[in-house]
Amino acid sequence: MDPDAVKSTLSNLAFGNVIAAAARDLKKEMVAKDKAQAAPASHDEVDLDELLDDPELEKLHAERIAALKKEAEKREVLKRQGHGEYREITEGDFLGEVTGSEKVICHFYHREFYRCKIMDKHLKALAPVYVGTKFVKLDAENAPFFVSKLAIKTLPCVILFKKGIAVDRLVGFQDLGSKDDFSTRALENILNMKCVIDEKKKDDDDEDDESESKNRRVRSSTAQDSDSD
Repeated sequence: MDPDAVKSTLSNLAFGNVIAAAARDLKKEMVAKDKAQAAPASHDEVDLDELLDDPELEKLHAERIAALKKEAEKREVLKRQGHGEYREITEGDFLGEVTGSEKVICHFYHREFYRCKIMDKHLKALAPVYVGTKFVKLDAENAPFFVSKLAIKTLPCVILFKKGIAVDRLVGFQDLGSKDDFSTRALENILNMKCVIDEKKKDDDDEDDESESKNRRVRSSTAQDSDSD
């Protein structure tokens, strides 16, 4: 037999074996992939069961519950100190109120001033949202001593306190575009920039946006009803 022919035959057989092996490996890989895609639910169930028994997950859950409980207790303490609502105080209450909390917003107002009523509306909306800050108001006519000491010349005047020290103020609507129709969000942003309210979480922002959108729809509907009348 021709040696070259034998060599060629052996070479072809070897190449054929390589191709056959590759084909078998490819087939195995495809079968395994199909099985994995066909039964994702069972894998998920197994993984979920393992997670439920995971001591690390239980530890994280316990820590989260403890943190939420601590936060709730803190809020209750702050509410007992007058946080969470927009309250009127007297001149005699003033020092105790502004020194009794870390962050205090005090609105010096006049009962007959329209712009003071606008400021009241926005501060009342923010007070229950930012429980970490105390929101109060004081009738300037009934607090001449502190009006003089704080050099208040224009109303409304919102004084911002940190640890009992007046650190900043909003005089009239100068920081709010000098317009009466500013939004609660605009005032909120100013107070946040001045660091007298804590920055809110994203979920809170989403809820506020939804509420604001709903209020706009209600106002629009009311306006249309008025026009039709």
